[in-house]
Order: sequence, then C-alpha cells, then structure tokens
Amino acid sequence: MHDVMTKIKVTPLSSACGAEISGVDLSKDIDDATINAIKDAWNEHLVIVFRGQDITQEQQLQFAARFGQVGQRRQAPKALASRTEGSMQTDNRVLLVSNMKVNGESIGAFGDADMWFHIDGGYGERPYQYSFLYSIKLPSSGGNTLFSNMYKAYDAVPDYLKKLLTGKKALHIHEYKRTEKVDLKEDLSGSPHFFHPVFTTHPNTGRKSLFVDRLMTQRIEGVSAKDSEEILEHLYEIGERPEFVFEHVWKLGDVVCWDNRCTIHARTPFPKGEDRLLRRCTVEGPPIRE
Repeated sequence: MHDVMTKIKVTPLSSACGAEISGVDLSKDIDDATINAIKDAWNEHLVIVFRGQDITQEQQLQFAARFGQVGQRRQAPKALASRTEGSMQTDNRVLLVSNMKVNGESIGAFGDADMWFHIDGGYGERPYQYSFLYSIKLPSSGGNTLFSNMYKAYDAVPDYLKKLLTGKKALHIHEYKRTEKVDLKEDLSGSPHFFHPVFTTHPNTGRKSLFVDRLMTQRIEGVSAKDSEEILEHLYEIGERPEFVFEHVWKLGDVVCWDNRCTIHARTPFPKGEDRLLRRCTVEGPPIRE
C-alpha cells in the first residue's frame, strides 16, 4: 500500500494482479496529476477497482475518455445480432451486461451463467485497450469476475514453446457464445475474426504478454491442426493457473477497469433467475504487435 502526491491510495488486492484505488470520486472532474497516478497504478497492477461510486452513464464515459478514444460497441453479424442487441442499449459506446428483461426483451447482452476466459474485442483488428465495468444490480452470490495476469503467463511458457511460437499468429474468432468453442468452418466470413501474434508487446510497458484465451483463440497458423489444439490447450492451462488469477467479488457501486492487452477475464456462475446488471464502456487500442 502506498500514497501518492494526489492523495489517492493504491492497495494491492492479490499477488496475481489487481489493486483498489481510493480517494477518487469518478462523478467529479479529475485533475491531470490524479489521472497520471491512476495510469501508473494501472500499468503496475493491470486491474484497478474503485469502490462505492455513484456515476451516470455520461460520467462513466467521461472518465474512460481520459485514457483514450472511447470505443464503439462491436456490431454482431445479422445472424448473431439477437445475442448482443439489448432494448436499453441506447448508446453505441455502451454495452449492458445483463440477464434482465423488460416486456420479454433482453435489456442487454451476455447476461446468464458463467463465461470462459476471453479478451474484450480480441477478435477484431484492434482489440480494446481498456474496459470499464460499473455494477448497478447484483445477484446474491457469484457472478464474480476472474482476471489472469498474462505477463506472468508469458513468463511461464516453456522455452521450447516460446521458440516454436515466436513470430506465429493465432486465429481469434467470436460467435457470441460464452462457454463453448467455435466449430471452425471453411468460410469464416459470417463470424468476426482476426489473426494476432501469440506473444505480444504491451504498448505502454514494453513487456511481453501471452495473447490467447479459451473462448476465442481457435487455431495457430503454421502448425498442424492436431499440434495447434494441443499447444493451445497447454497455453490455456498456463493462462488460467490459479496463482495468476485475481477474483473480484462485486459490490454495488464498484467500477472495475482492466487492461485487455495483458489480462484475460472470465465470469463465475450465479443463481439462475437472479438479476445482474453492469454497464461497460471501453477505450480503443492500437493494433497488436509482437
């Protein structure tokens, strides 16, 4: 725990990643020195948590904009659009993560049950740099978010695999499922997808990170299908090791922000039929580079 000149306090939450930042009201204008201190803490801890916030959608977007260009919600292909278009998602910069319905219509998307580890926007040419998630309604238990430190995962990749995979890319593809691998087809045009380096360099820290996840990374270029499947399963296992994972137990008013370039995240199950509503916005990032 340490104090900074701006009066914020940064308290690490686990040995894997994650820190709580106190002394900041996200509904107010925040001075540049405080934003810079938050950036420093974010680069160090990968995931930052602000407790007890009471913010409007516009205030959330204004805070996100201090870290870059606010992202646009990815549009699903027509055949999959019903999985993402919620009746209360009125701003294309905002995604409501919710299982709630009004008049039989979902108000948001991706709301039920658990969700495998993934990277927000990882299937696009320019995955989001940052995600900002605000809790509005929570179930009685579960629905926690798991974050894994992919710097640590990269360091744990055996040397022979680092040598084999350096310079190689992997296919990231999204069919808007939560706990199911994509059935790869010859024609991928109906599903958002992109090939990214397996190992990436973070644009701010210069550190190497493992850039694969169980939900969306499907195939490694330049190796056989059998070898690709075996290697990816090994990389998934490394990225999901408990010692690399911080579990955030949500409280109302939490704002949790994470760096998509060096973390993957997942969701734990929660009681069926209980309402859950969180509001997400993002910041765009540069193209992934090795």
